[in-house]
Amino acid sequence: AILAQAILAQAFPPWLQPPRRRRRPIVHFRYPPADEMTTSSVWDPNAANFEMKRKASFSLFSAGEPSARPCPPLDKDEKDKSKKGEHEKLWKLMGSYKANDVESIQRDVVSQVEYSLACTRFSFSREDAYRAASLAVRDRLLESFNDTNDWYAQQDCKRAYYLSAEYLLGRAFQNALVNLDLEPQFQDALMGLGFEMEELYPFEADPGLGNGGLGRLAACFLDSMATLSLPCWGYGIRYSYGIFKQTIKDGWQVEKPDYWLAKPVPWEIPRPDVTYPIRFGGKCEEYSDEKGDWRTRWVAGEIIQAMAYDNLIPGFDTFNTNNLRLWRALPAEEFDFQAFNEFRYAEAVDNRRKAEDLSAVLYPNDDETAGKVLRLKQQYFFVSASLQDLLREFIRMPNRKWSELPQKVAIQMNDTHPTLAVLEMMRLLVDVQRLNWAEAWDLTRKTCNYTNHTVMPEALEKWPVDMMQEYLPRHLGICGEINKQFMEELKEMYGDGPKIWGLSLFQEEPFKGIRMGNLAVLGSNKVNGVAALHTEIVKKETFADFYQYFCAKGEKDKFVNMTNGVTPRRWIHCANRPLSDLFTKHLGTHKWLVDMNLLKAMIKKKDDPALQKEWMAVKRQAKQRLVDYLKTNNILEADVDSLFDCQFKRIHEYKRQL
Repeated sequence: AILAQAILAQAFPPWLQPPRRRRRPIVHFRYPPADEMTTSSVWDPNAANFEMKRKASFSLFSAGEPSARPCPPLDKDEKDKSKKGEHEKLWKLMGSYKANDVESIQRDVVSQVEYSLACTRFSFSREDAYRAASLAVRDRLLESFNDTNDWYAQQDCKRAYYLSAEYLLGRAFQNALVNLDLEPQFQDALMGLGFEMEELYPFEADPGLGNGGLGRLAACFLDSMATLSLPCWGYGIRYSYGIFKQTIKDGWQVEKPDYWLAKPVPWEIPRPDVTYPIRFGGKCEEYSDEKGDWRTRWVAGEIIQAMAYDNLIPGFDTFNTNNLRLWRALPAEEFDFQAFNEFRYAEAVDNRRKAEDLSAVLYPNDDETAGKVLRLKQQYFFVSASLQDLLREFIRMPNRKWSELPQKVAIQMNDTHPTLAVLEMMRLLVDVQRLNWAEAWDLTRKTCNYTNHTVMPEALEKWPVDMMQEYLPRHLGICGEINKQFMEELKEMYGDGPKIWGLSLFQEEPFKGIRMGNLAVLGSNKVNGVAALHTEIVKKETFADFYQYFCAKGEKDKFVNMTNGVTPRRWIHCANRPLSDLFTKHLGTHKWLVDMNLLKAMIKKKDDPALQKEWMAVKRQAKQRLVDYLKTNNILEADVDSLFDCQFKRIHEYKRQL
């Protein structure tokens, strides 16, 4: 262990190791009174405009108010001095970090075993060791996360929010240890308790939150933002079943549910205090407000709850830890006692089943209308909850004005799945916050951004108008008004004709629907592709008319390129440690893990026989691990000297020919 620490100290020199930290001073703000930011515990479908307020009670059965949280000491200029310093001891005790020496980690892990998992020394498995160690790591993540949020609040910095229908995160245990620079300490601590850390990794379930390139890009994006110490949160859906597990049986593809939540997940933090109302259906009513302005409100229909689960995203070689907030769908009313008492037992819990369908499966089959409706509801569900959350965070700062929104908030829509954010932003600003239409549209277009992932027009989502009318009537009306004003502008520029028909947010054939790709482009500040060639196709083919329109308006920089990237921390340093060590040894630094341009220096050594020998040895180690895996899992027995050609991909219906 001493030798290993010495080697690691050489690979990670002291000048690159984080200094011993003291907690940043906690920043106190006087936020609006609680009654301005919360609602009663049960939402009334016949009421309107209660969005952006969390529930005052976390119980689905009671309207009682929760006990107040401990407050920070009052400022010196506060009139009421009676409570000053009341919780000073509490803040003092929270002012230090958990120790990261081997013995302290061991004590922490054992404490988690006994007090968090309720295990004993006589019933303690490897899986228990994994969960206890994970909780110990998560505690340290929370310290960093709380510090990061305090720092963001103190700096009042601009924040980015990444909206994506999927995240292919991968396992968190090793990645968190590497990014927090705690891997050697935990390795030694667990070894001292009789466990090899590598033996614990397989007990972690792979989060069923993503599928392929789209989800992996989103995950790498969050990792990079945290590593660059940029204030960015992700938002998505906490799917219960992911997509599916795949097996080949008698030559046929067989799918089984991927229930990754079967066992407790130590990495997620339930937030029952972060719950927002999501409405579907209902009707729109026009009314005159107290100022005499003519307005629209959305009432009736059904209401679903969106409850937050936080998943912490640590940066590498930085103090920053950001967040991925996922939404779980819950019923507005937990249980129908009347139905139960009348022996209609299935109906008594029917609301829960219907609500949980929304966050059950990633990309439900949409061959039939019911599947399309579920997808539409999923997309609006997580978009609305996310916007309510981030706009609430923005406006609750003291003396904040809505005109500051583009200077403090950037929203990135990952593909067309979150494009309803454009319409929901308008609804929240116009209906709930009562901004005038022109100001709300200006703020929306300056705040939202769109990442395109497909150049095929037929792959861009289009929602039927009749479906929108049934489930999101207010958003259909908003979309219609945006399109009306847009068409009037286009007629002045081009006259009436096919050119403006292609730019319209609505299509007439093969069915009357909303073109979500067009809405995303029109409602965004920037539009980007994910590779240079891709971006050129987007400008010249997929959205050629829009590109010409914005160029004519002087917005030539609206379409930009952001090339896809992958994190070398996970995909080299964690996935292939011998290769990572080889790079670090020959480059003399591990800085290439945050700047891969440094790897170009390896080209100068490509003819070095010693390097070639080491390289082939590293490659053979990787092949040997693959051979061992294939044998252990009874797949096949292979010769390590074979040439392996591997493809790892979920088998989609339209990709089976591969």
